[in-house]
Amino acid sequence: MYLRYLEKEIKKRLGSGKAIILIGPRQVGKTTLIETVLKGKNYLLLDGDDPQTRALLTEPNTEEIRSILGKHKYVFIDEAQRIPGIGLTMKIITDRFKEVQLLASGSSSFDLSNRINEPLTGRKWEYQLFPISWEEYEGHHGYLYAEQQLENRLLYGFYPDVLNNPGDEISVLKNIVNSYLYKDILAFGNIQKSEVLENLVQALALQIGNEVNYSELAQLVGVDKNTVSKYIDILQKGYIIFKLGSFSRNLRNEIKKNKKIYFYDNGIRNMVIGNFNPLELRADKGALWENFLIAERVKQIEYKQSLARIYFWRTRQRQEVDFVEENSGKIYGYEFKWASRKINRLPRTFLKTYHAESKVIDRKNFREFVIM
Repeated sequence: MYLRYLEKEIKKRLGSGKAIILIGPRQVGKTTLIETVLKGKNYLLLDGDDPQTRALLTEPNTEEIRSILGKHKYVFIDEAQRIPGIGLTMKIITDRFKEVQLLASGSSSFDLSNRINEPLTGRKWEYQLFPISWEEYEGHHGYLYAEQQLENRLLYGFYPDVLNNPGDEISVLKNIVNSYLYKDILAFGNIQKSEVLENLVQALALQIGNEVNYSELAQLVGVDKNTVSKYIDILQKGYIIFKLGSFSRNLRNEIKKNKKIYFYDNGIRNMVIGNFNPLELRADKGALWENFLIAERVKQIEYKQSLARIYFWRTRQRQEVDFVEENSGKIYGYEFKWASRKINRLPRTFLKTYHAESKVIDRKNFREFVIM
């Protein structure tokens, strides 16, 4: 079992008087993590996937909650987003039962957060869990093995089930995509046309590392621009993709409104397009490398509670910086190359205008970028 970075962070919050909320995609180990945190403690598990549990926890009064909790000092509500009105129920537990430490997990930010944010304002610690990070992977296997597996990780990603089933990665990823990416997202987002969603996800998967144009995507998949925007928002809140905005402060010719879209996991992206060819045979090797690096940086920023804000930069003359990070008033520009050459440099316009520090991240030095 992989040691998760958030384990020690969550343990520090036990007994703080606030609920602890863990959200993220399905199958990334949320339940396992909370059960590990609670190991050795006498806790009550309430499973939101169970119909009887949902009925019990849907709008109970204080005395009914008291009966449900019994003498337990730790209560874990798993898949909390499945329970109607769960935010108010969690508020009652947190406010009225001070001796009880409440923990909850949920599989979609758009569903769970909408239900708990207002009732639990000021009453919760919220964390996001992603697929295994490079730091967690290397910590488990050691530096040498992790380095040897880098190309496999660019192809198959970091979902725990994928890592635990070497040789059967494609079957595992197919199951994750079919059971979660389409079924759950369709249900959570109230999406009627599954083929539109599938076509859109494939189009996005083929454009990682490139700026996306919603009007062009709408024409490609046969829906209007607003529908594309809605579906992309649902995919983002469902932890399939994330957006990177453009950085612009001073120059008139900077691109100001465009977005790039990346996948949280390379394996999911490759499953969507049905391509697991070795790296040396792929035309999208650079895009896979870029997606891996940025997804890992996102994990680090979230886990380490960094205040960094992230972007890309481009001008109308097509000067470009792959990744821009703004932190404590300082600007950092990064260029990503699988095999770096000495001639690789960031645009002088960017460096001079923003007094930015620059770095080319390649196969040899990537660890310093993905482990903060």
